[in-house]
Amino acid sequence: MQLLIIAGSSFVLGLSGACMPGPLLTVTINETLRRGAWAGPLLVLGHGLLEGCVVLLVLFGLGDWVLQPSVFGSIAIIGCLMLLWMGLGMLRGLPQLTLDLSGDKQSGLHPVVAGALVSLANPYFTLWWATVGLSYMVVAGEAGPIGVLVFYLFHVLSDLVWYAFISGSVSLGRNILTVRVYRGLVGFCAVFLLGFGLYFGWLGLVSFVGERL
Repeated sequence: MQLLIIAGSSFVLGLSGACMPGPLLTVTINETLRRGAWAGPLLVLGHGLLEGCVVLLVLFGLGDWVLQPSVFGSIAIIGCLMLLWMGLGMLRGLPQLTLDLSGDKQSGLHPVVAGALVSLANPYFTLWWATVGLSYMVVAGEAGPIGVLVFYLFHVLSDLVWYAFISGSVSLGRNILTVRVYRGLVGFCAVFLLGFGLYFGWLGLVSFVGERL
């Protein structure tokens, strides 16, 4: 049951970030126009390999440092504030939110390389993994290394599902996802982020209180 909760929450948490317009979405659309529907999965492969490096750092040493109560408490509270900011921002932007699947067909790097480089160049990516990602890996780690692995796999799966859908939609030459459904999906993810943000805030406070007892 614990692994199922980790899998489900990791998937929705990842989807919450994936479905918002950003650099990776733009590259996905452009590369799909050049290479076809496989561009999305290939970009996610590069993106996922980069995230895998972060997970390995946690499993092989960084996690021990993060487990210190003061460190984890600080990261969890910052992650809480970030998730609340993201969730509220998503809700405020819903009335104007659209999904533009047009592209410019510009040439670029191989999708696997582009997926990693675009992610690495995105400050949001670094901030997310330094706060939310680290905090949740510590929580998932309570189930052992398998918990961290499940978190990573379902996080990447959410990216794969979303960007494969985007590539398929662009490749077919039509927008399968209506604006109403898209806004509903983003709204659901926003509410989830708010709830998860409050959970992270509670974990951070408990960590600080426990350290002082």
